[in-house]
Amino acid sequence: MHPQSVIHSLVAYNDGSVIAQLGNPDMRTPIAYGLAYPERIDSGVADLDLFKVATLNFVAPDFERFPCLALAYQALRTGGTAPSVLNAANEVAVAAFLQRQIAFLDIPRLIESVLNASDIRAVTCIDDVLAADAEARVAAEAWVAARC
Repeated sequence: MHPQSVIHSLVAYNDGSVIAQLGNPDMRTPIAYGLAYPERIDSGVADLDLFKVATLNFVAPDFERFPCLALAYQALRTGGTAPSVLNAANEVAVAAFLQRQIAFLDIPRLIESVLNASDIRAVTCIDDVLAADAEARVAAEAWVAARC
């Protein structure tokens, strides 16, 4: 975890190199990008001054405190359709939470249940991803319905 929120994304390559996207922690940047895509417009955010930042700090993630992060790592390690299943289950869980159908702490429980019950397959085409997404949404909605 990166408490300063200056690094917004990292991409690690097989050769050991990492490319990072850095910027001031201000939501106006991604909002401006989203509104003007594919162009880049002035968001009103000051330029990043690396001399002021000086040091970038990182803390190991607390998987007990953030169980959804642990589930995301698990899905990445599993591969295949697991990340699609996780994403679909998460979207259903968050929507159910916002509609007050489940408690906040039910979100990781729902995701884990759907991941464990899903038939994770290799991805050979986009239809594999779309099918896994649809199946996971049905399973997640059934999980919510069973608790209401």
